[in-house]
Amino acid sequence: MPALASLDDFASAKLALLEAQSLRRRLTKSQRDEAMWITRNGKRLLSFSCNDYLNLTQHPEIIAAAVAATQRWGVGSGGSRLVTGNHTLFDELETKLAALKGTEAATVFGSGYLANIGIIPALAGKSDLLLIDELAHACIWAGATLSAARVLRFAHNNVAHAAELLATHRHEHQHALIITDHVFSMDGDLAPVAALQALANQHDAWLMTDDAHGLGVVKSGPHDVPLQMGTLSKAIGAYGGYLCASRPVIELIRNRARSFIYSTGLPPGTVAAAIASLDLIASEPDYAARPLALARRFTKALGLPEAQSPIVPLVLGPAEAALAASKLLAEAGFLVTAIRPPTVPPGTSRLRFTFTAQHPEAEIDRLAALIRTRIQPLIMLDAVTRT
Repeated sequence: MPALASLDDFASAKLALLEAQSLRRRLTKSQRDEAMWITRNGKRLLSFSCNDYLNLTQHPEIIAAAVAATQRWGVGSGGSRLVTGNHTLFDELETKLAALKGTEAATVFGSGYLANIGIIPALAGKSDLLLIDELAHACIWAGATLSAARVLRFAHNNVAHAAELLATHRHEHQHALIITDHVFSMDGDLAPVAALQALANQHDAWLMTDDAHGLGVVKSGPHDVPLQMGTLSKAIGAYGGYLCASRPVIELIRNRARSFIYSTGLPPGTVAAAIASLDLIASEPDYAARPLALARRFTKALGLPEAQSPIVPLVLGPAEAALAASKLLAEAGFLVTAIRPPTVPPGTSRLRFTFTAQHPEAEIDRLAALIRTRIQPLIMLDAVTRT
């Protein structure tokens, strides 16, 4: 059999297996007409699936900043930041990020994924220990694998379990690093950062938090976390990743993180947009607080635990159930994407609702009413059937 035919057979068989498990994904052309509205297959839908929590991707001031920078410096940076791609806007952005996070310095990567796969291997190696929350983002696990360090997972947000693991294994390793999301992207809950930092201090370990979904919309508090990573592609509305830390750590990252060294720097327009977004968030705290307030309006209407972030999950169980619920909501004019394994553990497929500053309250109420009458009864019926 020719090699290409064998490769195609391999791919087709894998796709068929995914299809049979309701786990196959397909790209859908999406046109974002306004901050919250998306047109798909000719139908206009109110999106509750975007991570653009402050609707800044469509904000005229942010767009103007990106356009002005592009016209002045061009559409690309032209090279790695260590070669010719370190245009002058990076200093301004990194200074603002460090001030926001209360650290000495910061450095910007091409994306959040690039940040985590670069930072973790730069700080940990074969003789070291990584303790990672079991629900941490996929790029954290990817970075951990690249580090070649010993990796142990602790039960979600379970400080006692993390403490037990450190007490048992810390002495076997030169360095130890605890890693967690700050806001968990699929559950919307917050990590016990202060308790984890206290634990790290007790065991001569370093704590790293991933604030991708918290920056700009969820207050992180003064926890003195030494390694604060995040992205610029969610509430900031632009693109890129960052690390805020001490000056020596930032200089080490710039010399050791392969995803920083060997990647082209972000375009000037993208960096300018992020700077403008940070300025807007600082000047309009009431606006930045709206996504969380609207998420709490939604959870109150459905009798769910109060939202801790702009992310609210509704766990349905089987992948087929999540797909069916997503389709039902689309027919009513809402885009709420079904989240399935491997993004979430098997048996926990869900609808993941994300709330933005400009979502109309009346539409949130209509969405909640639809879920209460059409979807929640099915969840309760399924629970009764299982018992």
